[in-house]
Amino acid sequence: MRTGKITKPVSPSRPFNAAEHLRSEAEIAAYIEAMLEDGDARAVPVALRTVADAVGGMTALADKTGLSRETLYRTLSERGNPRLDTLAAILAAFGLRLTVMPTHKPRARRSELPVRDRIVK
Repeated sequence: MRTGKITKPVSPSRPFNAAEHLRSEAEIAAYIEAMLEDGDARAVPVALRTVADAVGGMTALADKTGLSRETLYRTLSERGNPRLDTLAAILAAFGLRLTVMPTHKPRARRSELPVRDRIVK
């Protein structure tokens, strides 16, 4: 019995590759920031390696940072633990830099409060 519907063969799927979607410094920064917000320190080197793939690979990153490819492969592996100077060099090669922000809104100091809110004893 024919239903009149024609079915096409399903095209083979392929795994998602984040590096294919990182095209600008803003997208790279957002990707790395999302990895950092996740809180899993093991994800950071892997995210940096993904970005390295997006911007030309380890050879290009080695040229930009002055680090050897072997050092980069080791540092950006799943077991990697980049030193601060290495991390800063890698981020600089991506056109980024480290910044520090408070995790919550700081409380105002007493001297910063309006006069009417100060308690005088």
